[in-house]
This record gives sequence, C-alpha cells and structure tokens, in this order.
Amino acid sequence: MKKIERGMAFVDEKMDIFKCPVCGESFEKIVGRSVNCLKGHQFDFSKKGTLYFLKHGVKSDYDDAKMWQARRSVLRAGLFKPIIDEITDQLPKNKSLRIVDAGCGEGSTLKYVEEQRANKQDAYVGFDISKRAINLATQDEGAGFFCIADLAQLPFASASFDVILDMFSPSAYEEFDRILKSEGFLFKIIPNENYLIELRHMLYKKNDSHYSYSNDKVLSLFKKHYPHANVKKITYEFSLSNTSFENLLYMTPLHWGAAAEKIDAALEKGLEKITIDVLLLTIENN
Repeated sequence: MKKIERGMAFVDEKMDIFKCPVCGESFEKIVGRSVNCLKGHQFDFSKKGTLYFLKHGVKSDYDDAKMWQARRSVLRAGLFKPIIDEITDQLPKNKSLRIVDAGCGEGSTLKYVEEQRANKQDAYVGFDISKRAINLATQDEGAGFFCIADLAQLPFASASFDVILDMFSPSAYEEFDRILKSEGFLFKIIPNENYLIELRHMLYKKNDSHYSYSNDKVLSLFKKHYPHANVKKITYEFSLSNTSFENLLYMTPLHWGAAAEKIDAALEKGLEKITIDVLLLTIENN
C-alpha cells in the first residue's frame, strides 16, 4: 500500500479523531485525495500520506534537515529508551489505546511505543509544526499517522485520545484537557538541571546564561494546571558508542547560540557518554 493510501485509510477508519481547524466541525468524508469537513473545508493528503492543518506559514529554527537526521540517529540508538519504557509500563495492557505524540518530531518516540505495544491494535497520531520532521517520520513503515498542526489549535475532536505524550515540547494545556478522554493519561517530559550538562559546559562559558538550566517556570506552570500530578525523576548516563558525538551536538538547540570555535573544539574533543536527567510528569484524567 502506498503512503498516501495508508494515510487516507487511517483517516477514513478513524475520522472521529479529527475536527476541522478552520470551523471546528467534524470531518465528513474523503473525496478523491482530500478530506472534507461538514462545512466543506477541504484538506489534501500529501504523497506521503500526511495532512497539513496549519492555517498560515510558520517559520521555525527546528525545520532543519540536519538536526532531524541527527536526532533520528541518536534516538534510534536508545537515548530516551529508559524514559519511554517508564511511560509504556504505566499504560493499560488490556485494551487498545489512541495515542498522540505532541511535537512528535521525526517520529522515533511514537515508533518505539508502537514496538513496545505490539499487537495491542493501538491508533497512533503524531503532529509537529516542522514539515521536514513529519516527512522524515513517514519513512517508517509503522502504523502512525502524521500531520502538520498548530499546538494551540489542534485538529482533533474533544475526548479523542487515551494518551498524550509530550517529550520536551511546548504544551497547550487547555487543548490537552480538551482532547484527552476521561481516565486518559498525559505524560510530559521536561529536562532537569543536569540534562546534557557535559555538552552544555563544552559549548558555553560559566558566565553565559546557557551554561546552566532551571526548569522552575515550566514545572510551576504544569503544577498550576495539575497540582496533583505525579513527578518522577529519571537520571542515567547514555553511551554514545552506537551513534556519534556530532549527531548528539546537532540534535539539540544547544548548538544554536554557541560560538563557532566552541563547536569546533567540542567536535574535536567529543564525548563517550552524556547525562540524561529529566522529570516525568504524569496525570490521569479522572
């Protein structure tokens, strides 16, 4: 089955997941290679089987082919495996789930969750504002459906997902609350102060604002919305033996503000391992 046919089949079978980002109405039917809402707004499937839901163009530093390729290499080597394993361990084992990855990037997280939950008949949706990332995500032969969408105005129906994954991405909590089912799960990952600290200290001087990191503002905002959330610290060292230090360097925005000579020096020196230090924030929608 071609990618466009696979994408169209997913939307046709699970049309109740979606809503029109223009008028808010439900999707009604697929005509030709487009899906129409009840008021006639039309969205065309790309050759890769994706849908473009943005109502206006978006410029983003994240729409960088080299960064996404580097990120795929490091994630496929297992950079976040212990984190995702912790998440999948918490998911119900006895029923099929509808799972959405908010800010899914090039799709590695969603693909790994699918592999961990083989034969569960789950439905997987990933969205991002980066067209390059979404196009890369479609290169996998997984079951996931991918689209380009605005976090602040999601093209999904209310109470349409059992699980929301948010790995290091921005959040729109009102929208998350709207699309999450009763008894559904929201998992948000945020970095701690020692996340990638070796790389941070290689690229910046002590008096630079990027030399250290605090998640106080992000954590406070999350707790404001979800005061009873579960907070779990996950810390480990990751060996770079199955990928390259260069990929690690270019997968993260840390290199954006670094001086060229610092980047060159870091590439020459390299690292054998890196610290992963995050918080897993979990809420169950009761």
